[in-house]
Amino acid sequence: MPLTKSQKEVLVKELHDSFEDSVSVIAVHYQGVNVADITELRARMRDANGEYKVCKNTLFKLAAKGTHVEELSGSFIGPNAVAIAKDDPVAVAKVLVDFAKDAEGFEIKAGILNGNLMDAAAIEALSKLPSREVLLSQLLSVLVATPTSLVQALSGIPRKILYALKALEEQKQ
Repeated sequence: MPLTKSQKEVLVKELHDSFEDSVSVIAVHYQGVNVADITELRARMRDANGEYKVCKNTLFKLAAKGTHVEELSGSFIGPNAVAIAKDDPVAVAKVLVDFAKDAEGFEIKAGILNGNLMDAAAIEALSKLPSREVLLSQLLSVLVATPTSLVQALSGIPRKILYALKALEEQKQ
């Protein structure tokens, strides 16, 4: 059943708000993928704190106007869907790349990350990055390593003096 004009306006407003609140948006071609697989993809996207939306291209283009996603409008040709990352674009990209490996007819077209247009190869490279938590823990370990090394180096000087004094004491006895 076709959507009424008011339903389309509500859908465009919801998509527009989702686009504005997103960190990244990835356009995909989904022709030939069955409903069960798309349902599984939606569940995996929810686990990654993302959304998977299917809509007419004209509605996608209307919703993208005035957002950082507007540059992606040229990719809305043929049957399209979008994956919207709210927090972690790496997790959403991983879900899409993993799904594309198994699903025939599912193709990643292009995406937007922080206002920059990405092709399918860049999205695949993004999916290979460690998660945000892993990157933060690696950064923290680097930040902690420098002061720890400094403390160890500075404590070595008094320790050597102490050893020298201890050796002198033993020598005099």
